[in-house]
Amino acid sequence: MTAPNVVAVATITAKTNFISLADTNANAVISNPASSNKVMKINTIFVANDDGVNSATIDLIMHDKDGGPTENPAPSKSIEIAKTVLIPPGATAVILDKNSALYLEEDHSIYATASAANDLNVFCSYEEIS
Repeated sequence: MTAPNVVAVATITAKTNFISLADTNANAVISNPASSNKVMKINTIFVANDDGVNSATIDLIMHDKDGGPTENPAPSKSIEIAKTVLIPPGATAVILDKNSALYLEEDHSIYATASAANDLNVFCSYEEIS
């Protein structure tokens, strides 16, 4: 596993992932596979609540395995990026913006868990650097 030198990169590709959280399980927002020879610069993460009546909460957790919490063996390190953030009905929350960007190294992932099914949508804008 070799992370690229971000000073002398060959390619920077802008990308966006989005996921509707259809259940209350941990769902992958973005994964950087082992041996990808890439680093992902996470620029923004937004969470929108499309339920017009009920609030919901979101947890965003970074894992040191690209398969996240269900990988065998399980991740040895996991850290919360956001914990129990309340998203009111019809609202959008900025969890991470370009001023607080983070790097997702090889064999790392970010997973989202919602308190209610079918209410929250997660958007992640990032740069794939190789």
